[in-house]
Amino acid sequence: MPEGALLELRGITKRFPGVLANDNVSFELRAGEVHALLGENGAGKSTLMNILYGLYTPDEGEIFLHGRPIDLGSTRAAIEHGIGMVHQHFMLIPVMTVAENIVLATEPRRAGVLMDYDAARRRVRELSERYGLLVDPDARIDRTSVGQQQRVEILKALYRGAEILILDEPTAVLTPQEAKELFEIIRSLTGQGKSIIFISHKLNEVLEVADRVTTLRRGVVVDTIDAEGATEEGLARMMVGREVLLRVDKKPSQPEGALLQVEHLSVVDDRGLEMVRDVSFEVRAGEILGVAGVDANGQSELIDAIAGLRHVSAGRIVVDGRDMTNADAKDTLDAGIGHIPEDRHRRGLVLPFSLTENLALHAYRHAPNSRRGLLNPRVMTARARKLLSEFDVRGGAPATPAFALSGGNQQKVVLAREIDGDPKVLIAAQPTRGLDVGAIEFVHRRLVEQRDAGRAVLLVSLELEEILSLSDRILVIYEGRIVGEFPPSATEEELGLAMTGGRAAA
Repeated sequence: MPEGALLELRGITKRFPGVLANDNVSFELRAGEVHALLGENGAGKSTLMNILYGLYTPDEGEIFLHGRPIDLGSTRAAIEHGIGMVHQHFMLIPVMTVAENIVLATEPRRAGVLMDYDAARRRVRELSERYGLLVDPDARIDRTSVGQQQRVEILKALYRGAEILILDEPTAVLTPQEAKELFEIIRSLTGQGKSIIFISHKLNEVLEVADRVTTLRRGVVVDTIDAEGATEEGLARMMVGREVLLRVDKKPSQPEGALLQVEHLSVVDDRGLEMVRDVSFEVRAGEILGVAGVDANGQSELIDAIAGLRHVSAGRIVVDGRDMTNADAKDTLDAGIGHIPEDRHRRGLVLPFSLTENLALHAYRHAPNSRRGLLNPRVMTARARKLLSEFDVRGGAPATPAFALSGGNQQKVVLAREIDGDPKVLIAAQPTRGLDVGAIEFVHRRLVEQRDAGRAVLLVSLELEEILSLSDRILVIYEGRIVGEFPPSATEEELGLAMTGGRAAA
């Protein structure tokens, strides 16, 4: 064993039909360190960690803990060896409380039969105070923020005795403020002897929180380096194998007439609460309008209303001169709205469907994909093959189910479908959430191409760097209202102040 190594994976190889996901991968984790695992979407990071967590069995290779070989044939075995994993998509039961989720399957019992709720709440409070992960044990999961849900996932692993924590894209769904809180939690955990494997695509975060960095490319380890002294440019080059533009290269916009007009719009959420309040703006042909804001300030309801997915309680939505207020999703598509949704699993893809079927979700109604109500599979497959190549979708063929792709490649499928629909207005909601630097560069380039081709692009993102880099104009939304308009030369501090209500409406 290498000196100081707590955990070692040696020569791990994992094959899936047509894909070599991990090719003789070796990786070590030292006691008390944060070891970042970098790589493009589909590079094999999640596969490697799923092997470590007992979800997959390696075809070749061994795993050592404290210098002794271990067999991880199940998640139960991994947990018994002190390994916990917080997945990118949380594994919580929405209608249960925080305490119930944390103690699930290991509940304290009263008289050996009934769950002891008082004991469960007490243990959760003790654990949360010990590690600085403050949560309300009685809060229902579906009424907590994403940041709180992540804390619950971490506490769930710690409750089961985890000494090694795998954090898979832990900041992908967090606001910048929540991400900073997570980094403090990570430092607290390592200060108390925990060891952490940190999977991320955000290079600045890796350099901030990691001690060492291992990079995978197409299933093979490129190198392991110390984070101290490393640069974002160097890490990006290791990940992708070429120079990557970390800033968007675009010429000044030349906007023309408005293609999307939102007038005095008000929208309520599923609880009947008003989340969008008297919002007005327009997006012109040939420009990218960015909407910045802290999560849950009305962005989702605004997008849903424009895309025909949510009823408007007041105001109007006009697309290229056509009133589309309260039109359904099919009619908004036909009117020229393209929609890259913020949740690609819930709204962007039908995961069990093939890539051919997902790429035809809009186009199947029109020739040559169908004729007289009958689908033309040959034409649909040829179209899918062309789009998968054009948008560099890796790890899948036309017949591959969508769930088999990595997150970044799933996002490319959504992007391909929406752009190929030739929209007048393209809504891009969190378009690069969970993507690597190479995929982010690709998505950004495509969005700028849409702008330069005369489309109106509405960009909604929690990433201030993305908003500032892509937008020609920037609106800030706070508590459902537009509280300011800014040029792309604005600073993150100026936007951040407005995002927290520190600036009066313009």
